[in-house]
Amino acid sequence: MTTQEYIADVTNKAIPSQNTVIKTTHLCREFGQDDTLVKALTDANITIERGEFTAIIGPSGSGKSTLLQLIGGLDNPSSGDVFLDNKNINRMTGTELSDFRRDHIGFIFQAYNLIPVLSARENIEYIMLLQGVSTAERNKRVDKLMHAVGLEGLGDRRPAELSGGQQQRVAVARAMVSKPSIILADEPTANLDSKTGADLLDMMKELNEQQHMTFVFSTHDPKIMERAKRIIRLVDGCIVDDERKN
Repeated sequence: MTTQEYIADVTNKAIPSQNTVIKTTHLCREFGQDDTLVKALTDANITIERGEFTAIIGPSGSGKSTLLQLIGGLDNPSSGDVFLDNKNINRMTGTELSDFRRDHIGFIFQAYNLIPVLSARENIEYIMLLQGVSTAERNKRVDKLMHAVGLEGLGDRRPAELSGGQQQRVAVARAMVSKPSIILADEPTANLDSKTGADLLDMMKELNEQQHMTFVFSTHDPKIMERAKRIIRLVDGCIVDDERKN
């Protein structure tokens, strides 16, 4: 390795700046071995700054969900590193990572993943219960977010008593209520009709702009791509384009 190559390598692995939420370095994920080896993600180097509204796009099998799962600590890379809020999450123990993920990342899934026996309000406040947030603070945050996402009057309903759009709004509020560093959304509009999906995205974009929340989406949805301020395109596990809009 030449001196120039060494300096570049060290620089690329350096701890991110204070404005950086996510930084990945030479991130790879492989499945299987020998004849069954699949390279789901190859040498992914990205930096996500606070307040970004980013869409990771690409055809099925391109690696976008894999990248999102690695960023969120839901899967382990075959090689490379993921820094979240200046901490290398790949070096954490299982318990450390679970606690860190709880406190720093909000997740939104296409299947909502709400707890069916809890009300909408209880689903939203559940993470705060795990964090030991006081009752008064929990109530304050839940009231504010239920108003922000248009769920006023629906707090006592369980998921089965809500429409798909309402359930996803609960999921969005749950992801945001603990004030995470970043919100990761995996195909959040996939199970919604066009109008409901567009309304939900407009709400998330408004929250991004007003409260400077950081969103990263894995998606096929053109509506998300239209609203995104940055688009990262994957093909066959490789980043082929990274465009920031004016």
